[in-house]
Amino acid sequence: MPPQTRREFLKHSMALGFGASVFPIVQNRSNLWPKNSRGDIQVASYYFPNYHVDPRNEAVHGKGWTEWELVKHATPRFPEHRQPKVPQWGYLDESDPDVMAMKIDVAVEHGIDAFIFDWYWYDDGPFLQRCLRNGFLNAGNHYRIKFALMWANHTWQDIHPHKLHTEPPDLYPGPVRPGTFLTLTNYVIEQYFSHTSYWLINESPYFSIYSLNDLLESFGGVEETKEALQDFRIRTRKAGFYDLHLNAVVWGRQVLPGQEKPVDPNWLMNELGFDSVTSYVWIHHVPLKEFPQTDYRYVRERYLQYYREAEEAFDVPYFPNVTMGWDSSPRTVQSDRFINAGYPFTPVIANNTPQEFRKSLLAVTQQLNQRTDTPKIFNINCWNEWTEGSYLEPDIHHGMEYLQAIKEVCGK
Repeated sequence: MPPQTRREFLKHSMALGFGASVFPIVQNRSNLWPKNSRGDIQVASYYFPNYHVDPRNEAVHGKGWTEWELVKHATPRFPEHRQPKVPQWGYLDESDPDVMAMKIDVAVEHGIDAFIFDWYWYDDGPFLQRCLRNGFLNAGNHYRIKFALMWANHTWQDIHPHKLHTEPPDLYPGPVRPGTFLTLTNYVIEQYFSHTSYWLINESPYFSIYSLNDLLESFGGVEETKEALQDFRIRTRKAGFYDLHLNAVVWGRQVLPGQEKPVDPNWLMNELGFDSVTSYVWIHHVPLKEFPQTDYRYVRERYLQYYREAEEAFDVPYFPNVTMGWDSSPRTVQSDRFINAGYPFTPVIANNTPQEFRKSLLAVTQQLNQRTDTPKIFNINCWNEWTEGSYLEPDIHHGMEYLQAIKEVCGK
């Protein structure tokens, strides 16, 4: 049984030879950033792996269930609402290596350098692993593209679909025991970091954390979380890497356990020792005020304002985001009224055409090209968030146009 308390966590880690005295902790890593040797921008796309059969989903939704079921049964919820979204490639099984091989070829040929997989590991074990383990890593061409992990440790709720005016039940709590964190990070180091296709920044594997609030709750406070992250860094170095590149997805109000007021996010990043910060999707920073639709151009302009502010606010580099769209209505019970009642009953982003998406890519890359001493990296939401209306994979309406926009702006 893994250690359950912070004291046991550190004791067990020391016993394995990963104690705090093995390597010095670098308190300020800003001077470790190399000049860009490639001279171009690196493009990473988030990948949401819920389009393959997983035992947890089958236990809740029935045999063979995947999130394709919500995509298939989506309906228009207001005039001119385009639903259902129909994938041009069909309802494919992403755990099939041949399917992933096709996706890899298309991604690379349109300028994408890396997939960042949403990656789940709860106290009772992993979730949604077969896409990466069975599909991606067994694809014969996986060497063509890099991959990395974003530990998406938010509480998983039963919103597939969600009924209006009900509280969705929690299925898997986001916070984990310290022993679980030790187990999952050891697994990541041993199984993924050493893989030839894993994405490295400055010879350091990139590992992103989605929910800082859940991470802090896992350890009970800033100092305890800092020790756990430092230990993770030490174990990564001991495995032969220059360092660990820790990335934080910063959004919402970061409230420390036992407190009520949010803390300064830059102070928190410095205290916890993160190497960079980023975003997952524009709506984390831009309220969608118009219902049922908010114009994509409005959201873009407000996000670009946040981007400029974030570059000034954080001491570590901020990796910007480009969002293709937003429409979470497929995750609602389709017979319910569609009103502005909170996720997934949220406004839809309208007019997110391939042409407007291309303008977003141009705006972000122009800002990135002003950098001289940090990696030029941005991420895209998302390769396949079909039930949130943000996907690059072709549908029968636009085909490959969003991917073509990336190729035109960022193609190598």
